[in-house]
Amino acid sequence: MSTKTPDIIYTIVDEAPELARGSLLPIVRSFAKAADITIETRDISVAGRILAVFPEYLTEDQRISDDLAELGELVKTPEANVIKLPNISASMPQLNATIKELRAQGYMVPEYPANAASDEEKSVQKRYDAIKGSAVNPVLREGNSDRRSAKAVKEYAKANPHRMGEWVSDSKTHVASMSGNDFFANEVSATITAAQAGGAKITFTDATGTQSVLKDGLSYKEGTVVDATFMSAKALRAYIKDQIASVEPGVLFSAHLKATMMKVSDPILFGHFVSVYLEDFLAKHGETVKALGFNPNGGLGGLEDKIKGNADLEADYKAAMAAKPPLYMVNSDKGITNLHVPSDVIIDASMPAVIRAGGKGWGPDGKEADTKCCIPDNCYAGIYDETIEYFKETGKLDVTTCGAVSNVGLMAQKAEEYGSHPTTFEIPANGTIRIVLDNGDVLHEQTVEAGDIWRSSSANKAPIEDWVKLGIARTKVTGKAAFWLDATRAHDAQIIKAVKPILAAEGIDIPIMAPREATRFTLEEMRKGNDVVTISGNVLRDYLTDLFPILELGTSAKMLSVVKLMQGGGMFETGAGGTAPKHMDQVFEENHLRWDSLGEFCALGESFNFFAEARDKPAAAVLGAAVDIATQKLLENGKSPQGRAGKDDNRTSHYWFARYWAEALAVQTEDAALAEHFGKVAKALADGEEAILSEMLGAEGKPVDLGGYYHADPAKVEAVMRPSATLNAIIG
Repeated sequence: MSTKTPDIIYTIVDEAPELARGSLLPIVRSFAKAADITIETRDISVAGRILAVFPEYLTEDQRISDDLAELGELVKTPEANVIKLPNISASMPQLNATIKELRAQGYMVPEYPANAASDEEKSVQKRYDAIKGSAVNPVLREGNSDRRSAKAVKEYAKANPHRMGEWVSDSKTHVASMSGNDFFANEVSATITAAQAGGAKITFTDATGTQSVLKDGLSYKEGTVVDATFMSAKALRAYIKDQIASVEPGVLFSAHLKATMMKVSDPILFGHFVSVYLEDFLAKHGETVKALGFNPNGGLGGLEDKIKGNADLEADYKAAMAAKPPLYMVNSDKGITNLHVPSDVIIDASMPAVIRAGGKGWGPDGKEADTKCCIPDNCYAGIYDETIEYFKETGKLDVTTCGAVSNVGLMAQKAEEYGSHPTTFEIPANGTIRIVLDNGDVLHEQTVEAGDIWRSSSANKAPIEDWVKLGIARTKVTGKAAFWLDATRAHDAQIIKAVKPILAAEGIDIPIMAPREATRFTLEEMRKGNDVVTISGNVLRDYLTDLFPILELGTSAKMLSVVKLMQGGGMFETGAGGTAPKHMDQVFEENHLRWDSLGEFCALGESFNFFAEARDKPAAAVLGAAVDIATQKLLENGKSPQGRAGKDDNRTSHYWFARYWAEALAVQTEDAALAEHFGKVAKALADGEEAILSEMLGAEGKPVDLGGYYHADPAKVEAVMRPSATLNAIIG
């Protein structure tokens, strides 16, 4: 690997976005080479991360570099220019599936030790736990997020509106959250003073007075906002039981969590939903299924696998399911329920889908129905509740006239990484948990009970200030904006103290609103046709950048996300990957990839423009401007991927993108050498149209073998994703 910093880095990821990269990146490299720009890749996939951290279990030729660690250092430099595709935030079932696949391929990484006993097992477990959940984003996001739709994308969406379900005022769809004793109610927060800055640890003292250290080696700077909170397990289970009992006839029951990113807390919450829903079955067969290896945190799918072939257990399970309210379905055709697999329960994808559909979810009978949406924690439930109530009052959104909603999100230096790092714990016994500073101060102290879920997070001063200033800058460009901060929430109250002085110093008045109020404000403004900036914390950033784009554009995969790295570099994210598993099923079955690379096109243009400015490379700006023209033409001509095999898919859209890109470069007048070069390329692509499309579409309709799901065979992927010999010969 070269020691020189690459001009641009593309990430190797997972599932549909990774397959799409296999088709698009050769085109991008070919075009960039003409402008003397080098593009390299770095592997941040789940499989790549596993292989990187277990070299001693591999043969010499199987070992790979720790690309995530390398990128983590690169993003702290002014030279960074990273195009980041959406990667999997691995849940436990996904992690185990990847391990199983790698071992079957001859990569003898250790199995995950669920009940680690020896020092070696504990070491293995610790290394795997660092891979789970949102392990990538905290490492790479050394800047705050500026996420918005590109102008061409927004205009196309208005001219070609996606389907929106009809909302009626008497819809029974609603959000149900806990009445108290949740993360919101129990949160405490403080800002570190100069005297308190330094090291810290998290301790637990049980009822007998025995103290243990849950986490040592923490370090807080002056101005860092540090939170602590917990959710009562007893209150959670009582809430779930009440919600199941209160489901009205004809209404589906659903849970909406994020067991992928919130890798410690939300799998536990998910497990409580599963075990309460199945309490009668588990009361009768709990010990039996536990002996079979069933863990509620893994979902109903794991239970069905364990009891398969046992007629008595299967009959009792079927009866137990029939006795409960019908579940919201992830895939009705395949019998995959909302409680089947934790990685399928992704709130930022599932709730917008319900809202876009007019409050409807799919039931076990394959029909749409109103839905009870259980979101336990009041920190974020209100935004979805307010959205649902708003549409009940006003009817569906008119996407042909609505404004664009962008987001400025606080996320730099692991800001507000709730549940995604080693400061979240399931409490082992009744007792007291404390954050103790090295100067002797007890920063936070809370009384907890066995099974409660306790978490802490922090946000450093510099990222907070950078976030506020970025929010101000985007507001000046856009016009309408609000800070989504709740003065009655402990953490937000501390952030507000940092926001107000900066606003005053800048002489600008941007309203600060609680999330529920800000939701209605934003919906009303966008309905009027006004563009709005949502300035929010990290988790709300994650949720809002799916909710509003899915309403506006039909998908969040088409959003442009620019991460302005605090040391001067840039990271360009390409959209969300929540729908990737469904796309993969179709690839395996029909060799048709409907994944849309539009977000990648937008990121690519921004990356070239950034490179041109940062490295004084005018040719890169020419490439970037042509990317924007090609993207707009692709949309105008309807060349985006379609849903059915035999129609345009991801690969054909890349052909059209390459052709439009070459044509734009051929007619520009800023760079004569590029114009001459791409004039020839554009002609070859136009002349080869019939052959290229025939070679691409002719391969569809049949099952394909990629040699793996999480760790596919590169040669097989290339054969599937680059099926046109004619196109390959033109671009090289």
